[in-house]
Amino acid sequence: MDRETSRLLLFSELGENAILNHLSEIFKDFRENKTTSSLLIRRIYTEIKHLLDLATQYGFDKNLWHNYLTFLLITNENSFSLTAERRGAGEGSVNHFAKNDFRIFRNLFHFDFSEIENALGIDCFSTLCNYKAIAKSEKNYYRSVSEKVQALSEKLAKAENEEEFFSLVTDFYRLHGVGMFGLNRAFRIKNNGTGVAFLPINNTDKVMLSDMVGYEIQKKALTENTEAFLKGIPANNVLLYGDAGTGKSSCVKALINEYYDEGLRMIEIYKHQFRDLSEIIATVKNRNYRFIIFIDDLSFEESELEYKFLKAVIEGGVETRPDNILIYATSNRRHLIKETWNDRNDMEFEGELHRSDTMEEKLSLAARFGVTVNFNAPNRKLFHDIVKELAKRRPNIHIDEEELLNLANRWEIRHGGISGRTAQQFINYLEGRESTNHVNT
Repeated sequence: MDRETSRLLLFSELGENAILNHLSEIFKDFRENKTTSSLLIRRIYTEIKHLLDLATQYGFDKNLWHNYLTFLLITNENSFSLTAERRGAGEGSVNHFAKNDFRIFRNLFHFDFSEIENALGIDCFSTLCNYKAIAKSEKNYYRSVSEKVQALSEKLAKAENEEEFFSLVTDFYRLHGVGMFGLNRAFRIKNNGTGVAFLPINNTDKVMLSDMVGYEIQKKALTENTEAFLKGIPANNVLLYGDAGTGKSSCVKALINEYYDEGLRMIEIYKHQFRDLSEIIATVKNRNYRFIIFIDDLSFEESELEYKFLKAVIEGGVETRPDNILIYATSNRRHLIKETWNDRNDMEFEGELHRSDTMEEKLSLAARFGVTVNFNAPNRKLFHDIVKELAKRRPNIHIDEEELLNLANRWEIRHGGISGRTAQQFINYLEGRESTNHVNT
């Protein structure tokens, strides 16, 4: 194994803690008889545990060795994979080196573990290659990543030569991308003082726009702007504002489910992270994806100045915002920043002379969103329509329409008034009650 991995070029940087690197060192020591059998077994079991941990995290199954090698190929960001992500497999001398690496990976796919297993009296590699995973909830693993890895893994195992291997991998790069941005649809960020780290969100909301009852005009405005963005046509930053519980955030989250396969990705940030916006943009501006930077429940108190960072990024900084980035924000406030009557007094004797300038500065943030979409609380009829539609989707709810609506009216009086959120909470309660009654009977 070490003789194979030592000849890797483009894919040689796998990280210090890569399982493949550690296994290569183990096989080298075994071949050169540099250590005892008991120590070799202990080192092998350590890497097997790491493989099992990775398989659990991503829900791998069947041949975990093939899954792992495939995972390495589609997460390794190097000059070749990043170029193939943006342009596909072009003609160039780099393909010679890529095919050399893919020939090595193909050999690793069919590596014979029997020699070391027979010598050490172990069967862990054979077990990994014929693995049956315990079923688990998709909330506990990266399902979308798992499906892609396993599908490609099965194809690569059947590749007859490095040419076919090359085509399969580069086609994957072109369709899905490479690294965490290629495999995941949504991210949070974290800054520990050494720079911004992107953290994939593996359990994203599965909501689709069709799940949102009503608000057709609002959804149309969102989809038209987003589709223009995906096609490379000039599009605008979007502000969704209005009453609480009307589905503003759900509509934005639905976009990544609707358009993930077309290259849409989402980065969720919070107000205290606005200082990191420039670094976030610098990291993703050259990637082959379209990014929505999502800011939920955006508003500022009078004393907060973070909005200045956001203003500079949206429009007005020295560096132009890249074409593959838009900002979508939701807010209960139309103008985002709290105003006071003093803001409207043009002059005062102490403090700032022209307070109207302060007001204009605050209002200018909302003005920098080219598309503003208003979500008002539903009227009684729309509230009833939402309740009825949600109830249809729950097979455990079996009550007539009149009783359903009467119960919904009582619920909203005690739980925050008429809104889509209130309707959803009522249906959740009702399904739980009906399911309990069914079990008791």
